[in-house]
Amino acid sequence: MIKIDNVNYVYQQGMPFERQALFDINIEIPDGSLTALIGHTGSGKSTLIQHLNALIKPTSGKITIDDVNITDAKTDLKLIRRKVGLVFQYPEHQLFEETVYKDIAFGPKNIGLDENEIDERVRLSAEAVGLKEKYLDRSPFELSGGQKRRVAIAGVIAMNPKVLILDEPTAGLDPRGRDSILNLIKNLHEKNRDMIIIFVSHSMEDVAKTAEHVIVMNEGRIETEGSVSEVFTKCKLLRSIGLDVPQITLLADKLRAAGYDLPRHIYTVKYAAKAIKELMGGGGDV
Repeated sequence: MIKIDNVNYVYQQGMPFERQALFDINIEIPDGSLTALIGHTGSGKSTLIQHLNALIKPTSGKITIDDVNITDAKTDLKLIRRKVGLVFQYPEHQLFEETVYKDIAFGPKNIGLDENEIDERVRLSAEAVGLKEKYLDRSPFELSGGQKRRVAIAGVIAMNPKVLILDEPTAGLDPRGRDSILNLIKNLHEKNRDMIIIFVSHSMEDVAKTAEHVIVMNEGRIETEGSVSEVFTKCKLLRSIGLDVPQITLLADKLRAAGYDLPRHIYTVKYAAKAIKELMGGGGDV
């Protein structure tokens, strides 16, 4: 479990350009959670996720992961960064090795694992992100944008993290690449039920299709949180802080306003199609 207690963070504290970025953050994220972190630009999302692997230390407050206080000065930061894997936005820009295999193996090699363990981790991680074995001997720079991103994610997974954090994992990808990465996230969640997966996104459609739990940030504070259906029924709140809801949710709201008896918790096209079919007297799968 991740437990964040009363965390505040001030940039350049005591300096002329001092600015508070986080205000009294209190969150609990259970093991096995697939959580989306959303908010407009400057809401504090990136600042918060960098606290979770101790890249940034809070000005005040406490963060505990698996009962380890990662904000304690005595805590081994190397162990924390093995436990919490952070995939930055456009992680493919950080690829540098001659082959995909070497890039994925970089982290495990640096922590002193033997060759057999490294080989096993590389192959299991490549399989987990959907990279076929034939790609392992290729240069990462010969791959598509989506494939490069998979390599970068595999490099983090190879460290066997307890927590996987992805910052805007679909940024810059075409629709096919976007769907591919979202499916990857869902598959990782299905196969690693003890792992906490957190992804930052600006796309409400991506969140609706992928996440189970949503945390909404606004001006450095937690505005609201809950299941996907709970959060996306708060249309007025989300719009008031510069966010939107999935287009299908807006359509369902308009149909309800026109007198159609549709459920309130509609946030995916598949769910909407099923509800409309049932309303029209149909049934079965869509």
